[in-house]
Amino acid sequence: MASTSALQKAIDLVTKATEEDKNKNYAEALRLYESAVEYFLHAMKYEVPNERSKDSIRGKCKQYLDRAEKLKDFIDKGKNKKKPVKAGEGNSGKKSSKDSDSDDDSDPAKKKMEAKMEGAIVAEKPNVSWDDVAGLEGAKAALKEAVILPIKFPHMFTGKRQAWRGILLFGPPGTGKTYLAKAVATEANNSTFFSVSSADLVSKWLGESEQHVKTLFEMARDQKPSIIFIDEVDSLCSSRSEQESESARRIKTEFLVQMQGVGNQNDGVLVLGATNIPWVLDAAIRRRFEKRIYIPLPDEHARTFMFKLNLGDTPHSLTEDDFRHLGSKTEGYSGADISIIVRDALMQPVRKVQTATHFKYSRGPSREDPNVFKDDLLTPCSPGDHGAMEMTWEQVPGDKLLEPVVSMRDMMRSLADSKPSVNDQDLDKLRKFTEDFGQEG
Repeated sequence: MASTSALQKAIDLVTKATEEDKNKNYAEALRLYESAVEYFLHAMKYEVPNERSKDSIRGKCKQYLDRAEKLKDFIDKGKNKKKPVKAGEGNSGKKSSKDSDSDDDSDPAKKKMEAKMEGAIVAEKPNVSWDDVAGLEGAKAALKEAVILPIKFPHMFTGKRQAWRGILLFGPPGTGKTYLAKAVATEANNSTFFSVSSADLVSKWLGESEQHVKTLFEMARDQKPSIIFIDEVDSLCSSRSEQESESARRIKTEFLVQMQGVGNQNDGVLVLGATNIPWVLDAAIRRRFEKRIYIPLPDEHARTFMFKLNLGDTPHSLTEDDFRHLGSKTEGYSGADISIIVRDALMQPVRKVQTATHFKYSRGPSREDPNVFKDDLLTPCSPGDHGAMEMTWEQVPGDKLLEPVVSMRDMMRSLADSKPSVNDQDLDKLRKFTEDFGQEG
């Protein structure tokens, strides 16, 4: 138990040290780096039996000690002629792409690219848990296996047992692929989450796009464990052809090299891709996504849960039977389609208020305190109702309106006006791709 806490303490200290380093609190960062190394050495002595894991920790310790030495020199000299290099730039005595004799200002183009990639890091967790994702148990299990377990139990993934380095989520639009990525970003503690799209990587300048890709992977390796999520990956990595431009070919080549090329060690880096049209992906890119998981349309149970999830705590009069009925009536609808149905149903009470010609007094919770009920609230009603008063919503005081709750009739009305967004032709293509290259989620 003491070893585990030492390893966790070391990870926490490194996280704090990195934050202080970025904030230019170099003295505090130096202290935290040195303390982290001490805890790593303690954990390595009493916890980690595997030599490969020990080598990995030794490499990390050397990187942090090198950084601490640079900070110490800078603090001792006071105002130095050179700024201290950025965290992660000196992990050995060798020169690297980030560690040169000149300071950071000598390569403004690289600084600009790194600054752009910094914007792709998801700093604030999306607050989406696994429980918020309806169904998709296979996909969630695969993502936990690839992301959560290697971070929590690194000693399990040594030797021949290696964590997955590439996972492709594919399926019809609106089935929750991006939502799953948000859950990964929330649940993967102590990891860096990069969320990128073609807009972040593609540039009109010759050679800049592939440099963006290279910088992205370099930053992911420096800040590992890390996850690179590429939404709509087909826009970047479609099949190569003679008709495509030279720049498009070069960016695909750089992806291939960075994901699995000679000299690139991606231990601790997971590339997570999402696409609606996986059959257009280049074969070499497809191979580098070791796990290809089909995210299908939700089944009846998942659809029932989605109606409840989208309604949330909005006042409604639906029963369990009503939810089950809605789940059975929405065969072929995606999660996004169900979300739109519920959003439209939530607007039905607003429309009732807007079109009402009569209102009556009713009992309901007050705006100031929901636990206190009032008898002088006004709610829309039919002209023949007892106590009906002819008036419009414009004559109702703002604090006196009691809006109608969402009913099953509202839901069915919205359902009648909506159609599923996925057609059978696309589903057939996705099923064929799953049979040939993927697995069910």
